[in-house]
Amino acid sequence: MANYDALKASVGKNGEVMIRIDTGEEIELHTHNVRFEDGTKEIVVDAGTKTYWIGADRVSYYWIHRKGIENGKE
Repeated sequence: MANYDALKASVGKNGEVMIRIDTGEEIELHTHNVRFEDGTKEIVVDAGTKTYWIGADRVSYYWIHRKGIENGKE
């Protein structure tokens, strides 16, 4: 399980983080479409036509696209 606070900090630092939840689904989190609910430890993703509430305990792991960061794109 991913650490909620570390995930929140990584989105803030990198602007984008990929997560994989316990169902195997991969979701991109961006600073413009995600917020973190500290009280419930939920990740709220605004996907345009839908809003998702994901319990942080459902995040198996997360990663960043290192290549974009190294090239100054993120």
